Amino acid sequence: MSDYPGERLGLPATGPRSIARPGRRIGALAIDYLAATIIAIGFFGYDQFALPTEAGWTQFAPMIVFAVLQILFIPTAGGSPGHRILGMRVVRFGGGWVGLWRPIVRTLLLVVVIPAVIWDADQRGLHDKAAGTVLIRA
Repeated sequence: MSDYPGERLGLPATGPRSIARPGRRIGALAIDYLAATIIAIGFFGYDQFALPTEAGWTQFAPMIVFAVLQILFIPTAGGSPGHRILGMRVVRFGGGWVGLWRPIVRTLLLVVVIPAVIWDADQRGLHDKAAGTVLIRA
């Protein structure tokens, strides 16, 4: 049993490189999804979201834009816009560049939602464990 999230991973209890806490994670998710929704409305118009039964695939446009933002920003900027605004980074467990496949796996599992809400004692979601990543404070 560890005293704080991230202790078993060799991370500090607080400050830089400590595990990002749920409040920051939820805030970053809200920022990213709001940005994705605004971008999707900009490209497809608000009317496409007003009647989801008639919208077809465009009802999923915010989620698709969200996934694209995650996949593009994690390997290039170290995290999504929401992560970076709230002072977090996605890093590879064990160090090094996260690469290209880790953000894809992480994002696909994040979009499914269930893996993201199931955490271990270190507050790593199943999406992070499967991708071999850790969300830390910058």
